[in-house]
Amino acid sequence: MGTFIIKKTPSGKYNFFLLAANKEKIAVSSQIYASKASCKQGMDSIARNAKKCIDEGRIEDQTLKNPTTQKCPRFEVYFDKAGLYRYRLIATNGESIAMSEDGYKSKSGCMNGIRSVSVNAIDAEIIDETV
Repeated sequence: MGTFIIKKTPSGKYNFFLLAANKEKIAVSSQIYASKASCKQGMDSIARNAKKCIDEGRIEDQTLKNPTTQKCPRFEVYFDKAGLYRYRLIATNGESIAMSEDGYKSKSGCMNGIRSVSVNAIDAEIIDETV
């Protein structure tokens, strides 16, 4: 079981990250939330959408020459500026809600990260570091 950590930004807003069971950071919030309630909704969305993407094979590999477009929600695999593999989770509304914090040297490592998010986000413990 994973753990979501809620943090407060210097501007007084909220974001989060997801830790795997081994306490390794596997996903970070793609956006800043105005309220803690909306931040928690973002975490719920990750748990719901990540599992659906894995179950339905909704992974759009943008590292391919001609990627097959997947409907939202979906994971996207892409290259970052350093040429490393990364992923982001796109919600039903088309907005990015989570992404890998670090790049991966291999596509298989990136895919393992995606699977880890889908497993660890479900029923994850929530630690609120804003109180």
